[in-house]
Amino acid sequence: MKLIITRHGETDENRKGILQGHLQGKLSKLGIEQAKKLALRLKNEKIDAIYSSDLARASDTAIEIAKFHPNAKLYLVKELREKNQGSLSGKLISEIDWNKPRDTEKKESMLKRVKKIFDEVYKKYQGKTAVFVSHGGTIRILLSLLLNKSIEELKKMDSLSNTSVSIFEIKEDNNHNLILFNCTKHLD
Repeated sequence: MKLIITRHGETDENRKGILQGHLQGKLSKLGIEQAKKLALRLKNEKIDAIYSSDLARASDTAIEIAKFHPNAKLYLVKELREKNQGSLSGKLISEIDWNKPRDTEKKESMLKRVKKIFDEVYKKYQGKTAVFVSHGGTIRILLSLLLNKSIEELKKMDSLSNTSVSIFEIKEDNNHNLILFNCTKHLD
């Protein structure tokens, strides 16, 4: 299976430095433009299914992609949501005391839900192409699964850009091939 992974377009909340978590988020003017450019980039891909977080910032991005793929099924799923940030959601990132105990979702919970949707999609779309539209934290969890790396190792990577494209060739033996990573050439 070919798996294309992308992050949603920029949101008004991203611009303001607000931690979104499970908040819907609203694509900014730039975010809408990024989503349209991403859709044009993926226009010639033979896409069989688009799986997106059901949060508005991701689903609005996925809808732009789907415009060029009327035969692809579009699924809005909770499993691809960003990390639940609990009571930190909606707060300015610069004002959060990260040393205090938090009521946020645990990595193990995220890993479980991301693995669940990945396994379902792989089983259903073997030999085909699927797109995941998600969020930075969730994509890192997915990358830890696909690259067989710890989440701590992945924290050292550059942050994932809005509407960046990463492509994997998914193999049954779990020796997946990374074809493209965090590419934003469509935004130039």
